[in-house]
Amino acid sequence: MLPSIITIIGYCGAFYCLSFAIRTIPVGFAYAIWSGVGIVLITIIGAIFFKEIPDLPAIIGLALIVIGVIVINVFSKTTAH
Repeated sequence: MLPSIITIIGYCGAFYCLSFAIRTIPVGFAYAIWSGVGIVLITIIGAIFFKEIPDLPAIIGLALIVIGVIVINVFSKTTAH
C-alpha cells in the first residue's frame, strides 16, 4: 500500500509542477519536454540500477525523441498563450 501512496503523491506533485509550466508555455511544448525527459531519465535509471542496457535501436530511438523535442522548441512557430 505504501508504494502506491507514494506513487500517487508523486504523480500529484508532477502534475502540480506541470501546471506552473503550462501557464507560460503551450501545453504541447510542456508535455513534449516532460515526456521526452521522463523517457530518457527512466532509461538511464534502468541502465544504472537494473543493468537494462539499451541496445543500438533503443539509443537511436531515444536520440530521435530528444531531437524531436529540440526541433519543436527551437523551430516551431506556435505561440505561448
